[in-house]
Amino acid sequence: MSIRMFVLAAVSAVAVSAAHAEETLTLYTSQPPEQAQETVDAFEAANPDIKVNWTRNGTSALMNVMRAEIEAGQIQPDVLLVADPINLGTLKAGGHLLAYPDAPVEGYDKAAFDKDMTFFGTKAITTGIAYNPEIAEPVESWNDLLVEDNRGQIAVPSPLYSGAALNHLHALINTPDIGWAFYEGLNDLDIVPEGGNGPATKAVASGMAKYAIIVDANALRAKKDGSPIDYIVPKDGVSFIGEPVAIMSTTEHEAAAKKFVDFLLSRQGQELVSSQGNIPLLPGVVAPKGYPEFSSMKLLGYDVDEAVKNNDQISEKFADIFGL
Repeated sequence: MSIRMFVLAAVSAVAVSAAHAEETLTLYTSQPPEQAQETVDAFEAANPDIKVNWTRNGTSALMNVMRAEIEAGQIQPDVLLVADPINLGTLKAGGHLLAYPDAPVEGYDKAAFDKDMTFFGTKAITTGIAYNPEIAEPVESWNDLLVEDNRGQIAVPSPLYSGAALNHLHALINTPDIGWAFYEGLNDLDIVPEGGNGPATKAVASGMAKYAIIVDANALRAKKDGSPIDYIVPKDGVSFIGEPVAIMSTTEHEAAAKKFVDFLLSRQGQELVSSQGNIPLLPGVVAPKGYPEFSSMKLLGYDVDEAVKNNDQISEKFADIFGL
C-alpha cells in the first residue's frame, strides 16, 4: 500500500469512528438510585448514540452543588431531573435554564410545565391525606382534619426540610378557603411539623398518628406492604410535584439534552414512570394499580415565579406560626 493510500485509509477510519462516537450528557438527579439507573438505561437504549453520566443526591444537596458551580463558573450538568419546581424556578430566575419552546407537551395539563417552557413535569407525586383505618375515619377535605378529636394526631412533614412539603405549603396558601388558616388550625391542635415524608408515613402506619399529610407513593407502597394505611385525594384538591426536567443554558449538547426531555415526555417515558410506581402525566398512560388517575384529581397549583420571589418570607411566616 502506498503512503498516500495508507493516509487516506487512516483518515477514513477516523471519520467512521467519529461518526459512531458517543455523545455524553451529564445528568444531576434526585431520583432514587435504582430509578435513576432505569431511566438512564431506557433513554440510552432508545438513543444508542448518547451516553448519560449521572449523579444522584437529594434536591437540596444538588442545589447547593449547583450554587457553588454557578459561583465558580463551572456548571457541570447538561440536564437536571429534580424533585420540585421552586428550585428550578430559582435557577430560571438567574438565567441558568434553557427555554425549549418546541418540547412535546401536547396533551399535558398546563399545570405540569413552566409557562416559559424552561422545565417540564415528568410525573405526578401528589400530596394528600393518609389515614390509619384502624383508628381513624376517612375525611373529604383538608379542613375536615381541623377538629378537636385530631389534637396531636396529624403527622405533618416540615416545608423547612421537605421539598414536597414546601411545594404543598405554596399550593395550599394560594387556594381560597384553605390558605394560611389551615396551618394556623394545625398549630391550634398542637401539631408540630417536622422531618420528611418517611417519618410521617411511619407515624400513621404505626398508629402513633391518625392522619398524615404525605405523598401518595409513601402511603400506597406502605399499604401494599400490609400496613394499616390508606390514601385520600381530598375533593378540594391535591398539590403535586412533577419531578421536572430542565436543560441548563450552559449545555454544549443542546440537541442531545432535548432528546432526553423528549424521551421523558414520550409515551415510552411515561410508561416507564408508571412501571416505577408513580402517576404518569400523559393522558392515556395508566397509573400503577391502586393509584388514582391523574385526570381524576383536582390540582392545586401556584405561580412558581411568584413563589421564588416570596419563598423566604413564606418560610419565615410558617416558622413563626409554629414557633420553629
